[in-house]
Formats: sequence, C-alpha cells, structure tokens
Amino acid sequence: MPMKRCRNSFVRAFNLIELLIVVACLGILAALLLPSLARPHGTYARINCVNNLKQIGVAFRTWALDNGDKYPMAVSITNGGTMELVGSRVVFTHFQVMSNELSTPKILVCPEDAARQCASTFATTVPPGVPNCIPFTSNTNVSYFVGIDAVDTQPLMFLAGDANIGLDRLRPQSGLQSFSTNGNVSWYQPRHENGKKGNIGIADGSVQAFNSKELRKALKESGVTNRLAIPDFP
Repeated sequence: MPMKRCRNSFVRAFNLIELLIVVACLGILAALLLPSLARPHGTYARINCVNNLKQIGVAFRTWALDNGDKYPMAVSITNGGTMELVGSRVVFTHFQVMSNELSTPKILVCPEDAARQCASTFATTVPPGVPNCIPFTSNTNVSYFVGIDAVDTQPLMFLAGDANIGLDRLRPQSGLQSFSTNGNVSWYQPRHENGKKGNIGIADGSVQAFNSKELRKALKESGVTNRLAIPDFP
C-alpha cells in the first residue's frame, strides 16, 4: 500500500518574483542603516567633547568658590592663579592649577583632535619605572581655548571651547587673541561634523554646538570683546 505524503511536510522554494522582492527589501534596509552605522565615531566624539567642556565649566566654577568667586586667570600666581601668564602663549597652566577640580587631564583633549597628546597625569614629571605615563607639560596636551575675561556676571561670554577658531578664515593664532562682537570668526579645519561645527562652553555653564554663522552670532550676543588664550595650533 503506497504511503501517503503529509501535505504540510513539503518545502516550497521561492519563485523569481518573491526572490526579487526579498533582495529589494534588503537593499532598502541597507540604504537606511548604513549611513547611521557610518556616523557613530563622529557622534561619539562630539558628545565626548561636549561632556569634556561641561566638566571643565564645572571645574572653573568649583575653583572660583574657593578663590573669591574668581577664575584662575583673575588670581595672581602667588595665590594659586595664573594672572601673570594671561599675556603669554602658555595656555595649559590655566587648566593645571585646577588639577584637583578636573581630576584627569584626559578631558582636556577633544576626541577628534588627533594632533594633541592626551596626558595621563597632571604631574610635570614621571617617576622612573612608570610605563605609559604621559606628563602634563605643554599646550600639546590641550585642545581647548580659555576665555580670559569670562565671568558669571556676563553669562554669554566664552569660557572654553574648541581651539580651532580663526578670524577672517585665517589659521588660528596661538596666545592671547581678541575677538570683537563683530569679528568675522569661523571654524578652521575639520573637527566636528566635517568641520561644520565646533563646541563652545559658555560662562552660564552650558555647552553649545555652533556652525561658523552661529559662532559669529554668539560672539555678537556676548556683548563684549572676548579675549581667548589659544594653545599652539599644530
């Protein structure tokens, strides 16, 4: 007696139309997902940079609480500040005096600033026998400018931010630079979003991402000339 086949046991193959539909669906999904998969590093770096500047802003305010509500740039060296260094090209010391508040020098380097060397300690020397320890000794350990005159009473002034900021589309000049409210500032060379944006820590404690046009607007709205101490540009 012949054995009966179970109707539910057979496997039906795709026909050509069904196969084309599946391939088309996979193509659409790939087109939607691949751009988002290509962006994580840039997004991660930008968010990390924002977090760095937020921590820097908190460090400035915490330091000021113990120093007459003044930031290091307004306090003399003899009292633990950096006032006498304001006019020099030395920028890293404005951060170094806040080592207790910053905790680690790693937050002073933007993740997208490949030209900088991230220090692993605020110490200026490393004891013998300590491997892979990078001391905090120069502007090469810093990605961010310092707003020399930033104060809480002027909440829109620039406190710190990406140092690739130039005037009249020229290469950023290291040392103390003045940017008037109508200054033609712009971001110089790529950093965030293919050079379209940069991050600025404002004196009110916020961190803003600006394109060049928005940067000029923010400078104007600050209401004053911003003097920025810019680390050497590589």
